[in-house]
Amino acid sequence: MDVSPPSTFAIDVPDTLLARARRGEAAAFEQLYRWFERPVFTLALRLTGQREEAQDVLQDTMLKLIDRFCEFRGQSPFWGWLRQIAVNEALMRLRRRGRGAVEDTLDEAELPASELMLPPRVADVAVLGQAMAQLPDATRSVLWLYHGEGYTHEEIGAAMGKTASYSKSQLARGTRRLRQLLHIDIELLAPKGIAHG
Repeated sequence: MDVSPPSTFAIDVPDTLLARARRGEAAAFEQLYRWFERPVFTLALRLTGQREEAQDVLQDTMLKLIDRFCEFRGQSPFWGWLRQIAVNEALMRLRRRGRGAVEDTLDEAELPASELMLPPRVADVAVLGQAMAQLPDATRSVLWLYHGEGYTHEEIGAAMGKTASYSKSQLARGTRRLRQLLHIDIELLAPKGIAHG
């Protein structure tokens, strides 16, 4: 049985609602749209970095929800199934965009596991969002899928049409760059006289 990676967001969808959607009831799909509009948009925004593209990913995901609903077998949580559609849509858009492409090879040693975590002082979501927006598309996507969505390197590599090593490399590069950006941003945003250790 295919088990989706853990997510930071989950909604229990009642079996009755799923049954209504299986019968093709428009009101059921409308309710699913309302429940999942925000999480799909947020995920798409994290991966694409652009509101317009995130909105397009949301629309394409919800159209695929309607077209492919019969493929949902209920063996995994509904959000895991829908999230995978959204991830695929976002990554497809990034591939078409073709920006920020990076080679598959590791150019430096991988960071130790302790260095892959973000510093705990990074609690300001706005600061983190600004730093993430400065990363190349592929790097930002790997960071979010790994840290935010709980995907493994193998799952990320497969979703991106790459290898697990590619995911590890992007995670290491992105973490280093994000740490640099966050240090600069935190220093610039900190009130004078407050030191950050």
